[in-house]
Amino acid sequence: MDGPGSTTPPGGFEVVITDRRWRAHVPNAVLRVGRALAASGCCASVALTDDRVVKKLNFRDRGKYKPTNVLTYERPPEILLAFGVVAREAKRERKSVANHLTHLIVHGALHLRGYDHHHPGEAREMEAEEARILARLRVPNPWKNR
Repeated sequence: MDGPGSTTPPGGFEVVITDRRWRAHVPNAVLRVGRALAASGCCASVALTDDRVVKKLNFRDRGKYKPTNVLTYERPPEILLAFGVVAREAKRERKSVANHLTHLIVHGALHLRGYDHHHPGEAREMEAEEARILARLRVPNPWKNR
């Protein structure tokens, strides 16, 4: 059974939205999440939450006392996004919150599939895969104008 603010769309993953700004800025957020996960070959639960929640988890699990745009957990497979960070990044990068959400879901899904970006070669490989998946989703390449 789904809790308040959660949705289980076809595909078996759960999307929990705890920050109402997600719905205001991305009315089709659940659909975008589902498409991004499917295109990435990943099944994970997703929490669209706020900076406060992500900041606490980032400190607890990574020792960094600040919010980040996306956190991923392998067991159980989960992807969490912080609205404030995502919205600020989207504005700074002149992209829609919706497209940035899609990119970060793909990014998190690739982490769950074993991709990483700690070294330049890994980063290039991960970015190229993100760009390929985003092209299939008709989302502009976020790495094109860097």
